[in-house]
Amino acid sequence: MHIKCWGSRGSIPVSGKAFNKYGGDTTCLEIRTQSDDIIIVDAGTGIRRLGNKLIDEQRYEYHLLFTHAHWDHLMGFPFFKPLFTQKAQIKTYRCPFPGRYVEDMISKILAPPNFPVKYSDLSATFIYQPGCPNPITIGSVRVEPIRLSHPNGGSGYKFTEGERSFVFLTDNELGFMHPGGLKAADYLAYAKGADLLIHDAEYTPQEYETQIEWGHSAYTHVLDLAFQAGVKQLGLFHLNQERTDREVDAIVRTCRKIIKDQKQTLECFAVAADMEFQLE
Repeated sequence: MHIKCWGSRGSIPVSGKAFNKYGGDTTCLEIRTQSDDIIIVDAGTGIRRLGNKLIDEQRYEYHLLFTHAHWDHLMGFPFFKPLFTQKAQIKTYRCPFPGRYVEDMISKILAPPNFPVKYSDLSATFIYQPGCPNPITIGSVRVEPIRLSHPNGGSGYKFTEGERSFVFLTDNELGFMHPGGLKAADYLAYAKGADLLIHDAEYTPQEYETQIEWGHSAYTHVLDLAFQAGVKQLGLFHLNQERTDREVDAIVRTCRKIIKDQKQTLECFAVAADMEFQLE
């Protein structure tokens, strides 16, 4: 399982020399499986660059999952070039919620006055598949959804291929249980033994004191989860839109000091745009 991040920024895309290292695009992940399937998670602004690459590679079949419907996870969707070619076939799973939720979500993005091209005018073929809350099999990968603790709800995902697992929990607040969300202990059990955990870590502990219930976690809460779950690698995600590269680096140094002081073996880093992971 090969994972690439095309955007890790939260809330809104940013640009400028202070953000070069970690990038300014919002959430989009690409997963390539041993069965040669392409899984795309979320359609933040990072999906624009991914679409360009897929067109260059002449790859036109994808599996699409959404974590939730907040704008930063959708705003790149109209600029995903494969939407405008008849060759593209997009298997879209009924997540984060069952029923017509995902169709309605997409069609609202692609409708005037939000965007000049209507959903009905797209050239790509959408094939809607059963999804949340049940597990999904995509080729060699098993996908297990879990409800997020976030305003308006959402879904996280565990991707398992062979003996390797990747858990993705963006926009998840460990310090407060939102309606429809779960307790921190449930996310701990879900992430147990993961080879890679990428988790929302938008806030410092000081920031979190004034932003409880906003739907995001302090990095200290995420570290505790990773320690208790015994994960091998921890990626800090949903980087605050105001957080410069230098400030993100400082958070990573603090996390690594905590890891060392507690005599843990966890590998911790902040997830940057274009960062890649190989789990095999």
